[in-house]
Amino acid sequence: MRRNNSAVGALPDPTSLPAWLQGELRSDHAGETGAVWIYRGILQFSRDPVVREFALEHLATEEEHLALFEQWLPRSLKSVLLPAWRLSGWMLGALSLLGGRHGVFATVEAVEIFVVTHYGQQITRLTEADSYPEVALALEQCMRDEDHHREDARGRQSGEAGLVYRLWQRLVEGGSAAAVVVARII
Repeated sequence: MRRNNSAVGALPDPTSLPAWLQGELRSDHAGETGAVWIYRGILQFSRDPVVREFALEHLATEEEHLALFEQWLPRSLKSVLLPAWRLSGWMLGALSLLGGRHGVFATVEAVEIFVVTHYGQQITRLTEADSYPEVALALEQCMRDEDHHREDARGRQSGEAGLVYRLWQRLVEGGSAAAVVVARII
């Protein structure tokens, strides 16, 4: 889904937002950076046409999300750990290939389960406070895209995930949660 990021002009000046929301947006930018690099890690090593098609399709959407945050947030509101988020995303994408197609799809599903929940919490907080509806709307679009990625990854898996995959998914979700805590701050 291609969107015009001129919508950034309709968003409020991020430096005028409350500190909690700036931290959330910093974590969103860091997360979208990591997501782009997950797919780049997959694409660097996979020769499987099904995996490559999946990764290319979802990479395009993640690049749109990242472009939105890149254009909207000034450098002062971006995580100083962006090189670490790039490296960790790339490594996660590459490592997911150790499990073949199922490993890739299980990894993406785990990441997206976390991301959809994370965006949902932000949207709920904004909606309940009846503040910054344009920010909530932008986050809702990102969340819908991420939920599509989750559904696609889940739909491509065959059967129930075994113990190793369930443990891997828990590790990925936990790592994602830890990254958000850090990215909110720095």
